[in-house]
Amino acid sequence: MTTARVWFITGASRGLGRAFAEAALAAGDRVVAAARDLGPLDDLAAAHPADLVRLTLDVTDRAAVQKVADRAAAAFGRLDVVVNNAGTMLFGMVEEATEEQIRAQFDVNFFGAVWVTQAVVPHLRAQGSGHILQVTTMGTGGGVASAGFYAASKSALDSVSQALAMELAPFGIKVTIVQPGGYGTELFTRGLTATEPRPEYEALRAQLAEMWGDEAGPDPSTAAPVVMELASLAEPPLRLIVGGASYDMVQQMDQARTEQYRAWEHLSRKAPG
Repeated sequence: MTTARVWFITGASRGLGRAFAEAALAAGDRVVAAARDLGPLDDLAAAHPADLVRLTLDVTDRAAVQKVADRAAAAFGRLDVVVNNAGTMLFGMVEEATEEQIRAQFDVNFFGAVWVTQAVVPHLRAQGSGHILQVTTMGTGGGVASAGFYAASKSALDSVSQALAMELAPFGIKVTIVQPGGYGTELFTRGLTATEPRPEYEALRAQLAEMWGDEAGPDPSTAAPVVMELASLAEPPLRLIVGGASYDMVQQMDQARTEQYRAWEHLSRKAPG
């Protein structure tokens, strides 16, 4: 008989976090679900009273993160899969963003994930195992107009997580950077903060709107089976793109970057080092 795993998921009340929690519970695992608003999890709590623990958490509050992480580890006696999923979106051009908006973006998407990671690592190290899933985005390879600070915050988490994977490997702890595409979450509605638009970017905004269209994207539940399989791997990858269309787009971006490097190789090689 397979022992039930214990998941600790931030941003678990909606979107991808909710989908991951549902899938884990359906598989017979136990879940500690953390979010600022726990109301949307009432139905899951009623359906899984013995296997779901809900904890209120604002990941930007480092002291609160430590306390909640300790409670999460104590809830079922261990933590097997930690999913840093909580996130927000700052939408707007670089020039338009205020200092407060930029700092708020990094407080949730980068620092919040770092605080959670620092809080759970001692528990995982003590048990000699665990898998940390850092939810970033398929766009960590480069920013796109109007989403530059979002991509930057996720790219920062990507870089730190790569270092983290090397640091934790000797303790039997795995790290995977999960790079989902544009799923139909509330990131662009409830989780969105918009800048005050400047008229100089009106034409670009129209071009972006036409390029992106009105489609909400696939339902988050369609990503859950991939994450469940990922969490079951004895030797998981450092990075995993979630979504076939997203995989193709990332490959195209990587190819374009490589081609640009090669086009200017002659200039690069004029400098030593």
